[in-house]
Amino acid sequence: MRISFLHTMDGNRQVFEQAAKALGMRPEDLHHEVRADLREAVSQTGRFPIESKVETNQRLLALATRSDAVILTCATLGPAVADIKSPPVPIIRAEIALAAAAAEVGGKLVVLCAADTAIESTRRLFAAHAGADTVSVEVVHLPRVWARFKAGELDASLAATALSAERAYESGATVVALAHPWMAPAADLVRGRRRPLDSPGAALRAAMQRFGEARTPMRRPSGRTGVSDEKST
Repeated sequence: MRISFLHTMDGNRQVFEQAAKALGMRPEDLHHEVRADLREAVSQTGRFPIESKVETNQRLLALATRSDAVILTCATLGPAVADIKSPPVPIIRAEIALAAAAAEVGGKLVVLCAADTAIESTRRLFAAHAGADTVSVEVVHLPRVWARFKAGELDASLAATALSAERAYESGATVVALAHPWMAPAADLVRGRRRPLDSPGAALRAAMQRFGEARTPMRRPSGRTGVSDEKST
């Protein structure tokens, strides 16, 4: 299975490669494209410029021509996917895959979010995907983690993230989700039997599932077998 990624942070390449390795994927089947300029355009203007949205869609569709699935790893660019009506392969938004995975667990959901600008959008996203089994959704802001991350103190920010996850579980969380892809390595630092959910793992599993569904023969009423060619975002 070939998977392409559209990133806006170069550091996320390694995070997704590590998650793919854990799932048994081969490095040669992964392709990465980094476009920090697309996220910066949104940050500078405070909105999603139409030209940046068009460019995002063009890059996603270009990546789709060489892949079995495409993963968009930046939540800021996520709204652009809605404009692609019939993608040739599944296009997975990492943040939606994470929210969906958390909803499947249900119970008391705690989302750890470092960037203050992402708090409200993260809360809306997880609330929108909460299922009948979800008791509550709480987004916990970690400003010190964000400050350390921006200062280049990655190890310290990951250690602090892991500690926050442990405290959330101790306080009764059923599941803890790590809002940012770069937080994923913190899951390995969490002590105890429960592991937080992260978007790299959730997105890759979603891509594998969608790929498998597309290849699974469907039983037709006539008894003939075929493969569904319906694609969705």
